[in-house]
Amino acid sequence: MPTDHIRYDLLAQEALRGVLRRVLADVARNGLPGEHHFYVTFDTRAPGLKISERLRTEHPEEMTIVLQHQFWDLTVTDQAFEIGLSFKGIPERLSIPFEAVKGFFDPSVQFGLQFATQTASEPAAAPAEAEDTKRRESKPVIAPAAEPKLALPAQAPADAGEPEPRPPGPGGEVVRLDRFRKK
Repeated sequence: MPTDHIRYDLLAQEALRGVLRRVLADVARNGLPGEHHFYVTFDTRAPGLKISERLRTEHPEEMTIVLQHQFWDLTVTDQAFEIGLSFKGIPERLSIPFEAVKGFFDPSVQFGLQFATQTASEPAAAPAEAEDTKRRESKPVIAPAAEPKLALPAQAPADAGEPEPRPPGPGGEVVRLDRFRKK
């Protein structure tokens, strides 16, 4: 197999993260347009992530936040975004590097992106092994419009509406978005 010296996989991932960055920057300036709202899933072990210890304990691997009705002070830089959200009635400020984001979904138009991430707990691989690993892990995926699914934390954020009760567990579960839609 020929060697990809250009690294198209990494370039594509960077470009798709640019889509997320631009969408969030537009929302920070102008607010959410129309019926748009977002689910953003991120790795809670990622380097540079700033969340409270309470949230990190509740979501040791990944967490999904909902940007819809109740968020404030959204700021976006080239490397990260910061946002204020309320979890179980407690206001929190999160700083999320774009490299920590694993998924983005806008159910109003059935658009989603899925990203590979590298956590702080993952060991550094040898150079040749690292390149092979990056090739496998850094393929961005545009989610199909049909049957959208998200991995949500065991306890959904307060902003997610009134989800059906779920038993507490150590990780998330895959659920259909219809579960969260008002009927």
